[in-house]
Amino acid sequence: MKKLLIFTMITVAAFAAACGSSTEDHSGHDHGNMANTNAAPAGPLTLTETEVPQRIKDMMAARGEQDAAAPMVRITAPVDGSTVESSTVRVQLVVGGDLKGYKPGMDPETKMGNHIHVILDNQPYEAYYNIDQEFELRNVPDGEHTLRVFASRPWHESYKNEEAFDVVKFTVKNGGANLDLPATANNGQQMSNANANAAPVANANSNANAAPTPEGKDMPASQGGAIDVNKPLLTYSRPKGEYKGADADPIMIDFWLANAKLVGDGGEYRVRYSVNGGEPKMIEKWAPLWLAGWTAGKHTIKLELVDKDGNVVDNGGYNSTTRDITVVK
Repeated sequence: MKKLLIFTMITVAAFAAACGSSTEDHSGHDHGNMANTNAAPAGPLTLTETEVPQRIKDMMAARGEQDAAAPMVRITAPVDGSTVESSTVRVQLVVGGDLKGYKPGMDPETKMGNHIHVILDNQPYEAYYNIDQEFELRNVPDGEHTLRVFASRPWHESYKNEEAFDVVKFTVKNGGANLDLPATANNGQQMSNANANAAPVANANSNANAAPTPEGKDMPASQGGAIDVNKPLLTYSRPKGEYKGADADPIMIDFWLANAKLVGDGGEYRVRYSVNGGEPKMIEKWAPLWLAGWTAGKHTIKLELVDKDGNVVDNGGYNSTTRDITVVK
């Protein structure tokens, strides 16, 4: 069937990080950047796989054909392999493909909507909704960086058609970034941290409603350059941030997989996950996994891409990623 190509230019700036002109959440809202990183660690968990929550099924039903769409996302700037002589890096995205009504944008009442996940190096993603507004990332440190983007649904489940994902590598040279400060977006959200001990700093042009404690303040120094975009690559997406109310149980595990197929899809790889250092389990088909049984507190989730022998597939360290989340009940 002939694809309907609809192109939307997304101007983004200041980059060596990722994206986001709003804060981001889990049900589809965005409190991800307000996660309480001081929450007490939770105890042992007994998690069970469960079906998609009814609230998500209801959203799917209300969306018409959108979940059958095959969106295309392309990074047109920075150009792959380019050098940017500034700590502010302009980014442009093109969204098109067989959209079936899919378009990024946040509903002002529900604070939910389709969006693009944007990831600098291997930092947590930022959800970008307002594609008609210029986006800027600032204070990006010198060095080579990797930018990954993919299309997402309101509840942060990724579209998994091949064209829904794009990746480029670029280098910042003589940018003049202050290495004592984190890289930030134009609303003050922290994207990466050139100094592992740096404290989060609000941008002078930040939105008054921006989260006062941007997610990522405890992230280690941002590293890029070791990745090979032609080799198997796991991109961690969910879980992320803070989960409250109905969003707190069950919680979705989701990721993007490039240049590899899982065994259940006719390939040779598996994704291994563990929670709070517990018994590792395997994901054998590329699909969102909903887990029930979460307790209040801080939890640590690890996702790893492994080969047929159970060894992590090396690609710059990106194929083994750990994130902390907070569950509030």
